[in-house]
Amino acid sequence: MNKIDDLPNIRPELLELPTEAKLAPVGDMNHPPRILMLYGSLRERSFSRFLTFEAARILEHFGAEVKIFDPMELPMVGSVPETHPKVVELRELCLWSEGQVWCSPERHGAITGVMKNQIDWIPLEQGALRPSQGRTLAVMQVCGGSQSFNVVNTLRLLGRWMRMFTIPNQSSVPMAYKEFDDEGRMRPSAYYDRVVDVMEELVKFTLLTRGRTDYLTDRYSERNERALKAIDRQIERI
Repeated sequence: MNKIDDLPNIRPELLELPTEAKLAPVGDMNHPPRILMLYGSLRERSFSRFLTFEAARILEHFGAEVKIFDPMELPMVGSVPETHPKVVELRELCLWSEGQVWCSPERHGAITGVMKNQIDWIPLEQGALRPSQGRTLAVMQVCGGSQSFNVVNTLRLLGRWMRMFTIPNQSSVPMAYKEFDDEGRMRPSAYYDRVVDVMEELVKFTLLTRGRTDYLTDRYSERNERALKAIDRQIERI
């Protein structure tokens, strides 16, 4: 039952079956993994920012190049043109990145508006470019009380919607006010060890997938749609 003749609705000429050549990375792979980090709070003493900076130090130890976007002064989505400097900055960082880390506090059982606003400004497609598709993603959250996974679950849903490769591991830090010192550094704990695990896994997945994202995100349905549109254009010329 695995013969192409048994699949009459498929156009075999549009199938992209994996081969060693197609799976080979494309482009310059000699640079460090490029990781963009987003956090979801504007507070002066922000535990999601503290956790993000702690994770950034770990990523740099693993050899990654890290850039952290500051959400301060990013307007609400739709309130300004896409040419606004903060919007341009965020989108350029997304295009630069090969992997991302999203970290948000939990507020009313969900991610914050600050976090969602950043994600909402990232388009699935920007001309011929795809700012999020094919990037790896790690998700983290901080909790004011007992441990919860509402935020990381929501971030996973958003990552899937943005067509990103969200890694299996994740971090949720309960009672975050106990886990950071006065300088904003994370204290040694099992929660800190988990953050190390997550960042290590993110670097590994990023190294495995980078240079292959165009192939991994190339879809039969999209190729078929383009082919049908090309046929329609040919008919219109006749």
